Amino acid sequence: MKQLTLRWHGHACFSLTCDGFTVVFDPYEDNYVPGFSPLRVKGDLVLCSHQHGDHNAASVVQPGDGAANPFRITEIATFHDPEQGRLRGENTIHVLQAGDLRVAHFGDIGCPLTPAQAAELQNLDVAMIPVGGFYTIGPAEAKELIDTIRPKVIVPMHYRMGAVGLPAVGTVDDFLALVEDYVYYPSDTLTINAGTKPQVAVLTYQG
Repeated sequence: MKQLTLRWHGHACFSLTCDGFTVVFDPYEDNYVPGFSPLRVKGDLVLCSHQHGDHNAASVVQPGDGAANPFRITEIATFHDPEQGRLRGENTIHVLQAGDLRVAHFGDIGCPLTPAQAAELQNLDVAMIPVGGFYTIGPAEAKELIDTIRPKVIVPMHYRMGAVGLPAVGTVDDFLALVEDYVYYPSDTLTINAGTKPQVAVLTYQG
């Protein structure tokens, strides 16, 4: 039985570890996102949803230990805005599967899913979804998305915490007001396995 360790490094950056292999999603450039410390994270693979400086800083990720990759990876092409990419370009959702566990990082999605995409994104164990709005979907759109695909665990990302984060985006509170069963974790790390309970998991940035 597989077990995953998910760690939030701030903004939209996470590391996901299984069997000693670590994938880093959407690392941000040093001093690019106000209030977040420069990233110092190791990874065997870096996946970037798009080529903006707060998501594509693969060079700041230090090489991992060379473990075998346990993940099967699927890319789903979406847009960074509701106008077919005319405002901010394209965005990629990355879906990773290890054993029976399926995880998706939604990057800076800014558009509704198509019916085919929604069908492909059913039965997720974890969905990392932006909720801050302005550059991405906002709280209401995020709630509509999770109601459509019904992931087991939702991890909100890409929101502001006071002066920490992009000034234009909202806080996580407006999203949490729309959902139930949310849990504040005192750490930045969540362990996922077959027994993990359905929830909205709010991880705590550790700096």
